[in-house]
Amino acid sequence: MKKTVVVGMSGGVDSSVSALLLKEQGYNVIGLFMKNWEEKDEAGVCLSAFDYEDVRQVCDQVDIPFYGVNFTENYRKLVFDQFIEDFKKGLTPNPDILCNREIKFKVFFEKAMELGADYLATGHYCQNILIDHQPALVKGVDPNKDQTYFLYTLKSFLLQKVLFPVGHIEKKEVREIARKHGLATSEKKDSTGICFIGERNFRPFLSQYIAMQPGNFETLEGRVVGTHTGAAYYTLGQRKGMGIGGQGEAWFVVGKDMERRIVYVAQGSDHPALYCDDLVATDLTWVANEPPSLPFHCHAKVRYRQSDQPCVIDRIERDKAYVSFKQPQRAVTPGQSVVFYDGNNCLGGGVIIQAGKSHFERMKDEG
Repeated sequence: MKKTVVVGMSGGVDSSVSALLLKEQGYNVIGLFMKNWEEKDEAGVCLSAFDYEDVRQVCDQVDIPFYGVNFTENYRKLVFDQFIEDFKKGLTPNPDILCNREIKFKVFFEKAMELGADYLATGHYCQNILIDHQPALVKGVDPNKDQTYFLYTLKSFLLQKVLFPVGHIEKKEVREIARKHGLATSEKKDSTGICFIGERNFRPFLSQYIAMQPGNFETLEGRVVGTHTGAAYYTLGQRKGMGIGGQGEAWFVVGKDMERRIVYVAQGSDHPALYCDDLVATDLTWVANEPPSLPFHCHAKVRYRQSDQPCVIDRIERDKAYVSFKQPQRAVTPGQSVVFYDGNNCLGGGVIIQAGKSHFERMKDEG
């Protein structure tokens, strides 16, 4: 008897090819489209309607049934509201990670199982491989598209029911497969920006939800060099969008004081205030359900596009991991995630709550 797979269809090329490959492999495939954000364009047309139409066309081409589900209320309560609250606190949250945990692999997964699915499949670039007889989350073959950083909250028991059909091939091959079969999404641009919301002019978008609280840009020595409309709109390491002129090197955000509405800035992309050697993370999750034996030497990323960095998980106390790096890390940002790897195997991760003392602070301490 054929196994049934529900494919999360976003209207993009990756999920489209995922559905096609699964159909060719002999599965009973069902397409399922999620509506998570309600917004209309200038003509009054719901923006998600365009993606839904792409899903309809692809499912017709692949010859599979499809359904639509509305999770806008779930998304707002479980992802977006938290996203906004974190920004108000001065953090820089990653909504894609929260969306994967709370929506795609929770309420959406549960819906797929309700439809009688044996598996849920998505178009993520990662792999689900058995290691020591347990499902493991492994990097996708295409290093430029690997998405394990956003999926570190998945647990091995859930991976038993999840398929990643394009994780073992490169993006260019996915495009070629789509073109070969004439799929409606073959030339569609990859989605970017906030999960399910897309690309935005970020500050005006956030200002709809966060009240502007003007303050000063100050140097670490306390000199005022400009004004801003709200510290929440800035993140560590940021260069653009500050409007600070003057002579010398470019200005970068190196810290924030939310209570005093100060954004601290310094000149130079390699300013010592941007670097630290350690961090503290909380809200820890491990793919294998249990943390490794400590101290544990591995690699980690503190942002998506970063290369793997050698590190040591020194200790874990009260759901807080204390992590030190062999090389200085630039712009370690509270609210972002640190994700741990053993080779290509994604072990898990946590949310950064504190960066270690900066090199600038260490220099001051040393006199």
